[in-house]
Amino acid sequence: MRVLIVNTAERTGGAAIAANRLLHALNHNGVEARMLVRDRKTDDDTVVSIPQSWRLKSKFLWERGVIWLANGLNKRSIFQIDIANAGTDITKMDDFIQADVIHLHWINQGFLSMADLERIFNSGKPVVITMHDQWHFTGVCHYSGKCGKYRTQCSHCPMLKRSVIDLARRIFDRKRAMYKDHNVSFVGCSRWMADLARMSPLTSGHTVVNVPNAIDTNVFTPADKMEARKRHNLPVDKQLLLFGAQRITDKRKGFRYLKEACGHLVHNRPEMSDKLGVVVLGGDAEKVKSTLPLPVYTVDYMSNEAEIASLYNAVDLFVTPSLQDNLPNTIVEAMSCGTPCVGFDVGGIPEMINHQQDGYVARYRDSIDFAIGIAWCLEDGRHETLGAAARTAALATYSESAVAHRYQEVYQSAITKNH
Repeated sequence: MRVLIVNTAERTGGAAIAANRLLHALNHNGVEARMLVRDRKTDDDTVVSIPQSWRLKSKFLWERGVIWLANGLNKRSIFQIDIANAGTDITKMDDFIQADVIHLHWINQGFLSMADLERIFNSGKPVVITMHDQWHFTGVCHYSGKCGKYRTQCSHCPMLKRSVIDLARRIFDRKRAMYKDHNVSFVGCSRWMADLARMSPLTSGHTVVNVPNAIDTNVFTPADKMEARKRHNLPVDKQLLLFGAQRITDKRKGFRYLKEACGHLVHNRPEMSDKLGVVVLGGDAEKVKSTLPLPVYTVDYMSNEAEIASLYNAVDLFVTPSLQDNLPNTIVEAMSCGTPCVGFDVGGIPEMINHQQDGYVARYRDSIDFAIGIAWCLEDGRHETLGAAARTAALATYSESAVAHRYQEVYQSAITKNH
């Protein structure tokens, strides 16, 4: 079986990391897989890119420009939606022609247009779509927030200023027509995402299943904490929390609630807070350093997985106050390293963290409960027991062999239905 994984980037962003890990999981477990990207970063011979030219950037800028114009020259939401009006035809590439299954992941921002997607579906090959966000079953948005229009008919998207051209309705209708007469298997990385997808008429009549992201549990594995701290120049005499995001200031990542939770700890648990520190990993980390009431240790964004694993091992607890998320790679990575996690009851997070068994799931947007969760996990050395349980859960659910086996079933079912 030959599978072609298609994603905009090879290594940048959560979807790219998840798709790349799946590529290796499949190849390590008997499936011949290759990955086709626009933005290639390594010399991995299982990864190929579309032909490079100056036109690729112009396609990205053209799409952003149309959104900007449709939004009344306002930059609001310009990166929260995609209209897929420009892209590259991949159906004539050898890797596409030779594949038995086309596996689409995150393909936006000028990589594949709606016309390109229609060519893929019209090729007659079975198509599997992994939904890293909601775009594949909404009109134009990646996360719908409080809007439920995608459950019936997207129109006049609240993320866009009303204009003569109703982009949301136009693209929603085009997706409906594209999916209608073809064999499509939709995969949610979380049960939450799969359940949302089933509410959309775009998935009606198609297979919708849940398969989590894979992780190399031999890379993300427990290691000596003190050695890891020395490696990252972190204090050895504090209990350390880790917060990380590609862009710390992204409101969806919920840094505000971490700041409030730290404030609660300082005022209500001074005996604990005196021993606490916060490690902040990612873009804009220095901008938020002075806003927390606890000692902060900033770490630049990392791409090397061994270094990232070492950082998880250096801390006592991973905290993720994200306000809307699918199946965060960060939680999987931390758990696999034996580091317990605290997160809000939102999206796929409560599927990952087993409340008070291997971490703590706090009430949504409740910074006080988030603080309580941090304190509970760290009390009396409890985080070590929780960490061992987290590692066990990660091995059972997110290992390469477990995830590859489940995707093999999805692929085989798609191939069978196509004949």
